[in-house]
Formats: sequence, C-alpha cells, structure tokens
Amino acid sequence: MRMIKDEAEFDALLAETKSVFVDFYADWCGPCKMVSPLVEKLSGTNTDVTFVKVNVDDVPELAQRYGVMSIPTLIAVKNGELAGTVIGYHPEPELQALVDAAR
Repeated sequence: MRMIKDEAEFDALLAETKSVFVDFYADWCGPCKMVSPLVEKLSGTNTDVTFVKVNVDDVPELAQRYGVMSIPTLIAVKNGELAGTVIGYHPEPELQALVDAAR
C-alpha cells in the first residue's frame, strides 16, 4: 500500500490510475488502527485497484479537498471522480463494496 506524501503525488496518481481506494487516517486514531488490517487484506485481494493511505496530519489539503471531518474516512475514486465514501470502522463486506465502487 502506497503512502501519499503530498497533493502533487496524489494528483499524479489519479491522472495515471483508473481505480483508487484511499484510507484517510492518523497515527493517533484508534478506529484507524482497527480498520487498517482490513484495508491491507483487501489491497492484497483486489489487485486491480490501487490502495493508498493519506495521513491527515501530514497532508491536510487532501483531507480538506474530500471533506474529511472524521477519521478513518475511506473513499473510492473512479476515473478521477469520487465514487463512494465510508466513515468510521465498518466490517469487511462493506469495505469490499466500496472497493467495488472504485472499479
């Protein structure tokens, strides 16, 4: 899973990749730590979707762009457009549905 360091890196990724799953998180966030293993598992079984993590403390501009008010916020981006959002901890089937929205 790729860590996004700044907006330019994210924008370049969107320009070259059709299906992106984004995990907005923070190191201090308990629910983020709970959802992270599920996202890691999904990234291994959905190889046609690019999975990335964005630390909201390091790249607040991206969090603002997508209206992230609570973390974890997970989004699906398809062809550069927002295709779905899940906020907070959710079970794997719901996260899989979000991954599918990115396709």
